[in-house]
Amino acid sequence: MSIVQIIDENILIWIENNIRIDVLNPIIKAFTSLGNMGLIWIIVAIILLCNKSTRKIGVYTTLAIFFSIIATNLTLKLIIQRPRPYVTMNNFIPLLYSSDPNSFPSGHTSTAFAAGIVWLKLISVKSLKAVAVVQALLMGLSRMYVGVHYPSDVLMGALVGTLCAVIALKVEKLAQKNKII
Repeated sequence: MSIVQIIDENILIWIENNIRIDVLNPIIKAFTSLGNMGLIWIIVAIILLCNKSTRKIGVYTTLAIFFSIIATNLTLKLIIQRPRPYVTMNNFIPLLYSSDPNSFPSGHTSTAFAAGIVWLKLISVKSLKAVAVVQALLMGLSRMYVGVHYPSDVLMGALVGTLCAVIALKVEKLAQKNKII
């Protein structure tokens, strides 16, 4: 077993034994489920697209989400095919199961960071910038809490999502430079 796998498993066992609280479990399960199929971020992107004053943010949020889904769910997960923690860890009890058997990287985390970093850069309201970052961090943590991802899955999801946002923001700068949007 690799050192990363050992560390990942020890962190998940620690979370299961020390962090999980019965009263929080349904709340975190509900929160993490909002990210299924990128649903919450797609809904927010559509809302942003519908308002002229936030349309630009909606366009680049949609672009970052698109890049994230391509990178994680349609590429990396299919190439790497890392099994979920509850498949490989004996005596580990997840709070949720996933229909996707592949764990690496976390698509929920990637999409949350893709949207969150775009919002951080393009939204002018400081309190909403904080919400953008907090929602991404909480999504990543929730994926470990419910036991569907290893910490390294979440870390890589955050990195991939951030990279997708950076690429979308580079497109935004090009569009501004060429006066497309």
